[in-house]
Amino acid sequence: MSQKITAMAVWHLQLPVNARRDHGIGSVEHSVDIVVVRLTSEDGTVGYGEASSWSVFTGSAEASFAALDRYMRPHVVGREIGDRSAIMADATYCVAHCTEAKAALETALLDLQGRIAGLPVWALIGGKCRDSIPLSCSIADPDFEKDVPLMDRLREDGVRIIKVKTGFKGHAYDMMRMERLRKEYPEFDIRVDYNQGLHHDNALQCVQDIAQFAPTFIEQPVKAHLRSLMAHIRDSIDIPLLADESVFGPEDMQTAINMGIADGVSIKIMKTGGLTRAQTVARMANSVGMSAYGGDMFEAGIAHLAGTHMIAATPEITLGCEFYQASYFLVEDILETPFEIQNGQVIVPQTPGLGIKPDEDKIAKYAIHTSTGPTQGMSNG
Repeated sequence: MSQKITAMAVWHLQLPVNARRDHGIGSVEHSVDIVVVRLTSEDGTVGYGEASSWSVFTGSAEASFAALDRYMRPHVVGREIGDRSAIMADATYCVAHCTEAKAALETALLDLQGRIAGLPVWALIGGKCRDSIPLSCSIADPDFEKDVPLMDRLREDGVRIIKVKTGFKGHAYDMMRMERLRKEYPEFDIRVDYNQGLHHDNALQCVQDIAQFAPTFIEQPVKAHLRSLMAHIRDSIDIPLLADESVFGPEDMQTAINMGIADGVSIKIMKTGGLTRAQTVARMANSVGMSAYGGDMFEAGIAHLAGTHMIAATPEITLGCEFYQASYFLVEDILETPFEIQNGQVIVPQTPGLGIKPDEDKIAKYAIHTSTGPTQGMSNG
């Protein structure tokens, strides 16, 4: 771990997707934007990380790119690989927010350390508590009939958890989908996620109506800052209420606990700013009896792998994960071999680092902006 980091490359990618996804706070169609970072050590070993942002949620890919390339780079290149904690402490304060970029940097550092040490990332952050994680897939097309083939595919693949994205097309549409899902797909564990999509005036009534279908949980019905209303809704229904946009990192988690806004929390490394902060959020939730779920953004395989290692080393996360995009949403992922899902379970890698490297030909194929540092400059890809 005394080797130094000798180089840092950053790419902004646009990856085509196979469908439209509507959420309470916005829509995604045609493509998603991610940022990939690669760190190189003195002996030529490389480690990768991914920043998966969404402008209406955590920020923009352009901001993540600049955070890594301009503001974090001086705190990374030339440092010893073993200085991961110190590097991340510097990254925390060299640029405000940009949690996705910080998650990408920590992922790359862990991947690099793991490959040099011959250890999986989960071994570097606490050790493995599980070999597989139940997979959840979101149902979010504004045309419900277009989601039917996806659900049929999920059924055939052994996936048994779906999350219905609600609050973007009216309450009647949400009720219709819940009725059909309960009737036509009775074997599915159904969760509901509003992504802040309800207006505060009628949020309670809408949530109470949906609660009649007995979903496993209902997630973030109102705007993130309406914590008092979240607490009121939680007290008014028998279904567990989860917080997502209301809780980014440990600081928000403490507020959520103090105000009693939810029964559980969706944990995403892109929100928290890295794997270790995500683990902290999970442990804080668990300490007061709250559940935890492994959420994600519109991610590709590198970020999925990072989240998988984090959950593998975090026993407090018990509600599965939603790392479905690489297999069910992207036209093409960027990993050399597919992100592994078997019988509805995400398989935890056993090989060093993240376990699978990205294919740099695919990175080059989808890159629209590239930087290898100030001496080489930037180029449009």
